[in-house]
Amino acid sequence: MSPLPTTMGWGGAAADTMSAKLLLIDDDHRLTAMVGDYLRVQGYDVSVAGSLATGRQMLLSQPFEALVLDLMLPDGNGLDLTRELRAHPRTRRLPLLMLTARGEPMDRILGLELGADDYLPKPFEPRELLARVKALLRRAAPEPAADEVLVFGRLEIDLGAREARLDGRRCDLTSHQFDLLVVLARSPGRVLSRDQIMDSLKGHPMEAFDRSIDVHVSRIRAVIEEDAKNPKRVLTVRGTGYVFARKQDMDGTD
Repeated sequence: MSPLPTTMGWGGAAADTMSAKLLLIDDDHRLTAMVGDYLRVQGYDVSVAGSLATGRQMLLSQPFEALVLDLMLPDGNGLDLTRELRAHPRTRRLPLLMLTARGEPMDRILGLELGADDYLPKPFEPRELLARVKALLRRAAPEPAADEVLVFGRLEIDLGAREARLDGRRCDLTSHQFDLLVVLARSPGRVLSRDQIMDSLKGHPMEAFDRSIDVHVSRIRAVIEEDAKNPKRVLTVRGTGYVFARKQDMDGTD
């Protein structure tokens, strides 16, 4: 499997999500026909690929606002393409929804750890897929007047640029993970339960008893903490949720 070159399409979201270009990569022709027709009726521009190779070529030749990617494909695993997309600056933030046939927790967790923004187990209702795609596009769309920068010592969270920087270097976070970090950082010192976090993440389709929040927090820690196993910024409150440290030990600043 050859790596994606740097000339591949960008992953910015369209301002009007109802005219957004979507790419659906799945080898189930019956499903793609049904879902593709449904999304087109809803106003989306949908392209379909039945293999990783075809999907990769389509990503090379044109830009898409979101990707719906099956986990298991005839010529490989959707996780391989996820790795490639997240390794390239131009597609690092491409909204990505992973489809899993079995819906097993480890499949979902691995997909989220590699950079998928959301997942949906098969079989699913087309209306649920539509709701999740809408949520992905809303989260990725730039907000008009967000010049605020949250500063916590060496960590900066730039709301306008939608990026976090540690020592001036951009942290590699998906759009989903950035929004989760902002929710925590806007309430430093306050313990937030998983339900409170989900309520604050407008439009994020995450189940209350799912491990997706924990997986995303782990990914956030991996890029903003010196030691992800001994975090100083995003702390776990056992049995309750998470808290963003008001005073961060490594910085010595409030």
